[in-house]
Parts: sequence; C-alpha cells; structure tokens
Amino acid sequence: MFGLLKSHYCGELRAEHVGQRVAMAGWVHRRRDHGGLIFIDLRDREGMVQVAFDPKASPQGHAVAEEMRSEYVVRVEGQVRRRPPGTENPKLATGDVEVVAEAAEILNPSQPPPFYIYEDGEVEESLRFKYRYLDLRRARMRDNILLRHRVVKFIRDFLDARGFVEIETPVLIKSTPEGARDYLVPSRVYPGKFYALPQSPQQLKQLLMVAGFERYFQIARCFRDEDLRADRQPEHTQLDLEMSFVEEKDILDLMEELITALMAEVKPSSRMLKPFPRLPYKEAMACYGSDKPDLRFGMEINDLSDLVADSEFTVFRAALGEGGRVKGFCAPGCAGYSRHQLEELTGLARSAGASGLVTMALVGEGSSPWSTVRSAAAKFLTQDQMAGITQRLEAGTGDLILLVAGQSPTVEKVLGHLRLEMGHRLGLADPDLFAFAFITEFPLLEWNSDGERWEPSHHPFTAPYEKDLALLDTDPGRVRAKCYDLVCNGLELASGSIRIHKRPLQERIFRLLGYREEDIQERFGHLLEAFEYGAPPHGGIAPGIDRLVMLLAGEDTIREVMAFPKTQSAQDLLMGAPSSVTEEQLRELHLAIRPERRQR
Repeated sequence: MFGLLKSHYCGELRAEHVGQRVAMAGWVHRRRDHGGLIFIDLRDREGMVQVAFDPKASPQGHAVAEEMRSEYVVRVEGQVRRRPPGTENPKLATGDVEVVAEAAEILNPSQPPPFYIYEDGEVEESLRFKYRYLDLRRARMRDNILLRHRVVKFIRDFLDARGFVEIETPVLIKSTPEGARDYLVPSRVYPGKFYALPQSPQQLKQLLMVAGFERYFQIARCFRDEDLRADRQPEHTQLDLEMSFVEEKDILDLMEELITALMAEVKPSSRMLKPFPRLPYKEAMACYGSDKPDLRFGMEINDLSDLVADSEFTVFRAALGEGGRVKGFCAPGCAGYSRHQLEELTGLARSAGASGLVTMALVGEGSSPWSTVRSAAAKFLTQDQMAGITQRLEAGTGDLILLVAGQSPTVEKVLGHLRLEMGHRLGLADPDLFAFAFITEFPLLEWNSDGERWEPSHHPFTAPYEKDLALLDTDPGRVRAKCYDLVCNGLELASGSIRIHKRPLQERIFRLLGYREEDIQERFGHLLEAFEYGAPPHGGIAPGIDRLVMLLAGEDTIREVMAFPKTQSAQDLLMGAPSSVTEEQLRELHLAIRPERRQR
C-alpha cells in the first residue's frame, strides 16, 4: 500500500494491530516531555496516534524526539501496544493504542507556524488564506476536504450505475450572455479576439444531447465575474447533468434519489423531509416570502386582505386601495416584546423595503386571545376582524402578530425576511433536519425597468409551459417556465430546467428578449443550426458542489469547503493573484493597459 517510508496511516491503528511492527510518517501535532519519556501525537491525513519514546528502549529514537517540535515532518518505526490502563484517550479513534518507538528520523523541520495547527481556534481569514497549506492541516479543514471527496465520488458512482456518461467540455469557449459577466481570455493567435471561461456548460450539454449521448454528467468548473458573497466565488464547481427524452418529474425524481442516497452515505444520522415537498414558485412566495424557503419551521405567511377590507385603519385602506395586499404571520410567545424590540423589527422591515410594520401583541387573558391587544391598529378593527386574524394565523395569548401592507411582491419579501429573523431568534429551525424541497413553475421572464426589456429568470434556453405560449405575445410576465430549484434550509443548491429544443420557439424567445436578428445568428447560430438536425427533448439540473458540501459540513461559507478559495474581494492571497504581467506578455496578446481618466 505504501512505500518503504510508511506502512500504515496514523489514524488507522486499532487494538487488532497490537504486536505489529509499523512504520509511520507524518507531522508532529503535539510533543510532551515527561522528564524521561517523550510522547508525540503523530498526525497525517487519516488522523493521529500517540508515539512513546523511551530512552531505555531506544536511545537513538529518544534523542531524535528531543529535537522534534510542532509541525516537524518525522518518520517513526516501532511496535504497537495497548496503552496502560487509565491512559486511554476516548477522543481519538486510535486512543486505545500507542506506538513504542524503536527508531526515528526527522525528514524536515518546520518554522513555528503563524497560527496553531493543533486547535481550531479563530484565526483571521486573510492569514489563513495566505498560509492555506497550513490551514488545510487543521482537523476541521481536513475533514471538509475529505467530505468533499466522498461526496463527489458518491455522485460519480451513483450516476455511472444509472447509465450516465462523464464527458469533459472545453474551458475556452465563445462569450455568450448567460446572466453574469464573463471572464475573457485574449487570443495571441487571433489578435483582437477573445475566448470566455464558461459560466456553465449550458450550450455544450445541450449539444451533447443533440449528439445522442442521452445521459451526460460532469463535475464542471464554472467561472463568473460577479460580486462575491458567502456562497459565491469567481470559480465554482457544479454537478452538470443532462438527460434526453425526459420530463420535469423524471429529473426531480432522480435528484431526490441521489440526494437521499448521498445523505444516507455521508450523514447517516441526519433526518430529512420525505418525500421532498414540491412547491410552485407562487406558493413558496405566498407562504414563506422566499423562493428558497427554510422549511424546518412553520410561521407561514397568510393573506389577510379579505378580513380587513372594510377596516378603518388608514395603512390597510391605502394599500388595498392601490391594489396591494395585507399579509402577516404569528411569532409564538413574543407578545412581551419591548418597545425597543418592536422598533428593531420595524427597522428590519423598512430595510427590506416596507414602509412600516404593524404589530399586534396578544396580551389578554380573557375568553379570547384578542380580548386585550397592544397595537396601534387595534382601535380601528372590530372584534370580528380581530377574531378572524387570530384564527387564520393560529395565534393565541402570548403571541405577536406581524403585519405588512403594500404591493404583494414587496410584502412577501419583507415578511420572508422577518420570518427568518424570528425563526432564528426563537431557535425554531431544527439543526439536525435537512429540509430539502423543489421549487417549480418559476416565471419565464422578469421585467427590467431600468433597461425597459424582458430578461430570462433562469436563462434564455428554458422552455415555457405549452399552455402559456399564447401569453408570450400578450402578457409575457405570466408565462411559467419549466424551471425548478432544489433548496434546503434556506439555501438554493441546484437549478435546472427543461430546455427548448426547437429552433422556431428558441428564436421567438430571443426576439422577445430584444436580440436583433444579426445578434441571434452571431451568438447562437451554432445552437440553432443544431436544433435543425434532430434535437431530442431534453432537460437537466446543476447542483452546486460547493454549496452542497458547505451544507453537509455545517459551514457558513463555501470558502470553508474549497482547497484554495479567493477572498471576499476575489484575491488569491497565497499566490498573489490577480497580478500584473510584463509588457512583453501584453504585446504578444496585442493588448495595452490604458490608464483610467481622473474625474474632474
């Protein structure tokens, strides 16, 4: 298994190895000198084992151990024995045994590291990224990278067993609009021409379906020149998956089977919602105020417009008079919120786009929960209206009702934000539950008011529902897409769609998006021509590997599950990228750097 330097991993030794002579190599995790006996914890990729150096048993080994320090790379030969009774370490998988050193050598010393390797304390991120090769030695980061390996391996084996073929697609492609800025690569051979790094292999996987491969997948690298956040990087990895002769249900069923089997493999003690809920986009927005709802807790949003239609409360009347809605949800046990806490919630609502927030604290102890209500709106509502509100929101004494009035998209967004905030404050989300769900029937198009044009909600190759085709000419905003997302615990993990596979419909969509005929031919002519050579119905989905592993590892950012990530400002602190290049390199590429003009 190993060469001459190493016979076993440090982390694999168990009681059954007692009596065996082993050769170990790795890093000194800790060193302890007990005034004669020296102990080191020897660490490698698979874990740690204790090594004992006794000057009587091996003077040479003990002399070498005296020189060892943290992070030295060392090699040890010795015999495995049980630890003396009472000295076992239940925190280590190897804690019942130790290696008695017979020989040792230092393969390479180490400078004192800039932060502790043997503990997972807080370290400034910039320092961790500059010395990422040291950061990756720490147990948490090592476990995250190994988890990622297990996830990717499982996916490959799962899809191979179901007839999928793994095919690599080019990294240097043509620049085509797919929702974000492209990274451009200048061509030395063709002056003034550029390649683009793929935002995703979207058109290439569709062309593979035209080529007849029917079931394709790839662990694909994708590049997007966009502003970063916790779950975004300039480059990321996704499982790219495409199938021919399928409908939406086929793809969702496959993904549910894959995720369920993956969770059983890498998180066997976890719990899931089964089967995965499948919520139309409108329902998700109406009930949870989000297209990636956290379903680990309730507090659903309800429409109360019909109950307060005749209310004398000015806020409600004004919103309803302008075609808006009044919606809200119940926060259990929060009736005792102070004025400061309520003002804080109002500030959150305004920051999310609301003009204000109406609160109703049900503090009464009479025959009904609304017998005593602390609210600016209470005196404008009848008993029947209050009773209807509390009944619809399933509110009782001691609860706090949060209401927002305005145009429906804004109201849903604000209440969705408040719902997550209250769920966090109240600790309602079960940390051991993975609430996977599919969101379906997204709008095909979104109106860009700044550009005064329609834009694709997903991408321009997404197929609309056949029954909505007539609306493309009369009311494009109402057209539903055969598009779907996989979400979990408030995160979007995957997005996919059934694709357009006929040229006339694809050209119709391009024209609706404002592309001129010459632009259509220049940017998409190769795909449109392929559709004329027997393109099958097809569709796919692309789960983000980084986000999926982040979720499984319990991390907050994808940077913690990537070996060499960029910073929040897209810098590589380890290698110093992006960096300047020489004038000679620029000349070869027929490029010149033009200084920015200063604003006067």
